[in-house]
Amino acid sequence: MNRIVSLLFAFALLFFTAENVKGQSSVSGANTITTAVPFLSITPDSRAGGMGDAGVGTTPDLSSQHWNPAKYAFMESEMGVSLSYSPWLRALVDDINLAYLVGYKKLDDVQTLSGSLRYFSLGDIIFTDDVGTITTQVNPNEFALDFGYSRKLSDVFSGAVTIRYIRSDIYSGQLVNGVETTAGNSYAADVAFYYYSEFRANRQDNKFSAGINIQNIGAKVSYTEGAEEYFIPTTLKLGAAYTTELDQYNSFTFAVEANKLLVPTPPRDTTTFDDGEIITDPFSSDKSEIAGIFSSFADAPGGFKEEMQEVNLSAGIEYWYNNQFALRAGYFWEHENKGNRKFITAGAGFKMNVFSLDFSYLLPTQQNHPLANTLRFTLSFDVEAFSSQR
Repeated sequence: MNRIVSLLFAFALLFFTAENVKGQSSVSGANTITTAVPFLSITPDSRAGGMGDAGVGTTPDLSSQHWNPAKYAFMESEMGVSLSYSPWLRALVDDINLAYLVGYKKLDDVQTLSGSLRYFSLGDIIFTDDVGTITTQVNPNEFALDFGYSRKLSDVFSGAVTIRYIRSDIYSGQLVNGVETTAGNSYAADVAFYYYSEFRANRQDNKFSAGINIQNIGAKVSYTEGAEEYFIPTTLKLGAAYTTELDQYNSFTFAVEANKLLVPTPPRDTTTFDDGEIITDPFSSDKSEIAGIFSSFADAPGGFKEEMQEVNLSAGIEYWYNNQFALRAGYFWEHENKGNRKFITAGAGFKMNVFSLDFSYLLPTQQNHPLANTLRFTLSFDVEAFSSQR
């Protein structure tokens, strides 16, 4: 039973490979990269969630901590806080969810502090013995707590560094195959840069922004003493956005983004066991964290062609009316050999002086997809505006 439960945990953790797991034998050349604590890669907010998961190069917003903390240096308000919530994998279970609390405070015209708490609950898991008697019930969970510092380096350029503590308690101390488990712990950092320029063209106000973020540069995770250590999802994100105002009431933003996991690609070698095949453990590698980052650009068994398959693409559009009502749409693409996530997103937002409310909806292009009908909700508060109205 413990083995079955551990497999269920692994399935929840590897949500992004579910489509590939369902039909891997029918996908030629499938070689999905997997990591520990993949909850760090889940889009937490509704704005990016409605724009095809594009956020590293878009205009600054309260949820920039996840996408590019360097954007906080260009926030107009002095202070803000936001709370996002997303029921997760509702096509499979009804008690997995992600919550994201984030806030920032400008120290002066060039420096900003930010922080966030990300909490991922895997729901209630019931353990039974060999005869079906319930032995215990646990609530596996993971969380990440981080703090960021961003600074303007010029009128149009900024940089940021974020430090992060990660705790993954997916086994709740249960024995798995006779081995005692512990919570996995890790520390990581983000390094980000952002370019933001406002200009006039054709008698219209325009904005161009671009960003880069290397996320989760940090230590591997282990769930048992002296056992295998697993890479966390170190990721390179690159993106850009262009905003143009049609008139004083209507504006459009167009965004594109590319991202790539900076962890080793699993080898294609397999080991025959009994009547089936066991693929070489895709989680583990003898490489160090830094060596894994550098080798990730040229270690795919299929060469340059497979390396390019590991790049995920996002595109999104955002429309604002009178800076109060927003509509969003987007598309996310991942190669079929690397997870096969392909989905359309849509979203909307409503902004008042003090608070704003956003939501997004995810619609996969494949049937029976575990991410189908994913919803995200975000409630944001402009603390400075609230204080000025008191």
